[in-house]
Amino acid sequence: TAPAAPPAAQFPTGRIGKLAVSRLICGGNLISGFAHSRDLIYVSPLLKHYFTDEKVIETLGRCAAGGLNTMILRVDADTLRIVTKFCAQGGGLQWIAQVKLPSGDRWAEIRQALDAGAVGCYVHGGVGDSCAAEGRIDLLGEAVDFIRRQGVVAGIAGHNLAVHQACEQARLQPDFYMKTFNSKRYWSAGPMPRNDSVWEETPEETRNFMADVNIPWIAYKVLGAGAIHPEQGFRYAYESGADFLCVGMFDFQVAENVEIARRALAAARARPRAWCA
Repeated sequence: TAPAAPPAAQFPTGRIGKLAVSRLICGGNLISGFAHSRDLIYVSPLLKHYFTDEKVIETLGRCAAGGLNTMILRVDADTLRIVTKFCAQGGGLQWIAQVKLPSGDRWAEIRQALDAGAVGCYVHGGVGDSCAAEGRIDLLGEAVDFIRRQGVVAGIAGHNLAVHQACEQARLQPDFYMKTFNSKRYWSAGPMPRNDSVWEETPEETRNFMADVNIPWIAYKVLGAGAIHPEQGFRYAYESGADFLCVGMFDFQVAENVEIARRALAAARARPRAWCA
């Protein structure tokens, strides 16, 4: 384990509800073992072996030392155990939880996350996609209402732009949206049918639609599952209108990614969309 770096100057932040959130957010798919590694079937198990509890805590600590203040992680037994350990050691990152809406007790994951200290929750992108496809946007509205009643910020995610279009039409007004976004300029990016690396089918449509949406936007999958260099991916997302980026990072990538994101933010002056947060 490398020695902890001295804390850096705080990373630029924006507002989501009552929260000040760093414009670069530590994502959790790598930590959870979801690599979206195309046809390399060994990569996700490799991640689970690499990211021991100690390595996850080290990685989160590096994010905090780099000036970030927020992490987005799923809700499962591993995450709950690790978050508890991380917070017991001083933490330094606030947790926005990615939740599903299981049958039976629909709000179970939300309660688990809040009991473990989450400051916000959002509905998983796959759930958002299904709700939009099935005409169940009302369920997303119920989830937002329930989360807000617990006193924390509430968001909705989707891979398909139809999720956000339907939410805007229904005037759900969540505290934030999460929408996949990248240039789609990499060899495995399509056309459909997709492999598991393609999560932004219509970048131009996304950019144009979000330009008129006055709700904070957290962009994710901005590096196309590692197919796009951060120098390109970060700048493209910020300059296209994203307010925040959620990025999964290995421990050895954190310092470089933080510095690249600082430069990308400084360069993102001619945006088609005003900063919403």
